[in-house]
Amino acid sequence: MPVPVKERTPGLIEAFKGRNPRVLFFYFVITALLVVLATGLGYQQLGRTDVHHEREKVQNQRRILVPGPRGNIYDREGRLLVGNRPQFAAVLYLDELRGEMRREYLKIRKAYRESGDKDLPNASQLARIARFAVVDRYLQQVNRALGREKALDGNDLNQHMQRELLLPYTLIDDLAPAEYARLVEQLPVTSPLQVYTSSARFYPFGSAAAHTLGSVKVADPIGKGEDFPNPELASFKMQGTLGRDGLEARFDTKLQGETGGTIYRVDPAGYRVEPPLMKRLPVQGGNIVTSLDIDLQLAAETKLAENQMAGAAVAMDVQTGEVLVLASKPDYDLNATSPRISSKLYKEIEDQGGWYNRALSGLYPPGSSFKILTTIAGMRAGWITPDSEVDCPGYYTVGRRQFACHDRHAHGRIKLATAIEKSCNVYFYKYGIDAGAQTIADEARRFGFGQPTGIELLHETRRTIVPDDAWKRKTQNEPWFPGDTAMFSIGQSYLLVTPVQMAAFMASFARGEVHTSPTLIHSPDRPLQHSEPIGLSAENYAEIVRGMEQVTQTGTARILNSRFMKIPGLRIAGKTGTAQKRTEKGMINFAWFIGFAPIERPQVAFAIAVEGDQPGEETGGGTYAVPVAHAILKTWVEKQQKRAAATLAAAP
Repeated sequence: MPVPVKERTPGLIEAFKGRNPRVLFFYFVITALLVVLATGLGYQQLGRTDVHHEREKVQNQRRILVPGPRGNIYDREGRLLVGNRPQFAAVLYLDELRGEMRREYLKIRKAYRESGDKDLPNASQLARIARFAVVDRYLQQVNRALGREKALDGNDLNQHMQRELLLPYTLIDDLAPAEYARLVEQLPVTSPLQVYTSSARFYPFGSAAAHTLGSVKVADPIGKGEDFPNPELASFKMQGTLGRDGLEARFDTKLQGETGGTIYRVDPAGYRVEPPLMKRLPVQGGNIVTSLDIDLQLAAETKLAENQMAGAAVAMDVQTGEVLVLASKPDYDLNATSPRISSKLYKEIEDQGGWYNRALSGLYPPGSSFKILTTIAGMRAGWITPDSEVDCPGYYTVGRRQFACHDRHAHGRIKLATAIEKSCNVYFYKYGIDAGAQTIADEARRFGFGQPTGIELLHETRRTIVPDDAWKRKTQNEPWFPGDTAMFSIGQSYLLVTPVQMAAFMASFARGEVHTSPTLIHSPDRPLQHSEPIGLSAENYAEIVRGMEQVTQTGTARILNSRFMKIPGLRIAGKTGTAQKRTEKGMINFAWFIGFAPIERPQVAFAIAVEGDQPGEETGGGTYAVPVAHAILKTWVEKQQKRAAATLAAAP
């Protein structure tokens, strides 16, 4: 019997009509969730477009950075001292070998399976075997073309695949020009095997100014290359160079080229997809014009080498402080360090002392060359005048000890100029003790001794010594004795200086001042240097210079006045020195010659130091150091004469 409508269950009708409150609640919940989902999707699609784009770039794009060539280094006349040469390498572009590697993989796997070998390599091992076989075939192709026997390093290849897949793999580095020409002739343009050209440092003058110019070492691109776009991308860097020492290190930031490169899209396997998304060419770094004069530098180094002993030579412009010569022997051929230096050669140079820059770091007692400063100190203290006289019997007694004169000569009664000319120790023992060690030490520090000169090279020594009573008590735990003052007065005792300090001293003295800041950078607009005046009367200053000129005429450097060495028209003020220092070999002599020229208008100051190599061997400044200064000055005069002749010829 049909149920009357009014008796049917009300809940079913309400549910059917959508009026049940419990069902309506779920409608609201579902609707809210759909709105949240739609909003989230919209935000991700519209609001975070840039974020997703950047993530996609990071995952799918790669940068290949190529360093820019380093800047050049020139001498003061614009002659190239350091440049770049092309460096050729046989390289393999691995991303072009994917098909070949896949076919090799299948071939090797099939061979293993057909052999019935139960120890079948896994897929990763098979891939490495196939990769090695393919790359080795190309290497053997290069070996046959060049007559080489280079072997492939499997570990190196695997590391390259894992870390630097987008970079070409180097099979043979630094090809000789003949090898480059032979290989290029035999390689098809479409071959994955190609010759890659980069740059390596080139030094036209070989070992000249090796310690000053410095060398470079292989390194990743740095400095200016960091502004290449998209630094957040994974980057692959072709190796560049970094200054190791000398000017190459000191001015590395300026010399570094601007890094160029390419941005590629890569597939899931990490191989690049052509064409590139962006490409920028590298730019060469900034150039440096040094103050060096390569003619003078070569003259000094050639003469130093003739001594076959270690030594250093420094020459500088008196008025500006620009360094014309900065030489140290032994040295090394800079070209042998580029692009890399072998461990064997590095050790050979080290064993010969070739890495050591004696001009900046050589610590030497200055010997009799220091008598010029002792004279200045004595004059300023009122103990020495041009007429101050000493009777030299060949020795001087201090307490119970006798101190010998130079070469044990008895000079008799002599005055200042002659004492400088003959390098009479007795004269300076006497007046050095009268003036006192502290007076001499204070004067030495006033001229800049005891501290670095600040020249633009790294590693200038800070271990120079100007001794006095306080220094000796602190370092030797002993008081200062009168005998110490006697030796200090003639440039011995604990006193240690460098050749560059002595050259700066001579440049300052030549100007009648106390301080010179040496510089290795040339500027035609550089202002003349000026510092505190020495504080000598014109008469006193002239008497010292007169004695120094007599040194080169009739004194300990009279070889400069011989018919073999005389430079017509050039008046030279100089002072020789011979000092001793106890070393592991025994007591070694050091030869010095310092000075300036021309006397009437000083332009070039110099300091030469030569190390004896045998204990007890006589190494006089007049014999070993003077010829080096002569070579510098002779070359300088010849250049001045050529300039004057050229100017005269060009005049209307």
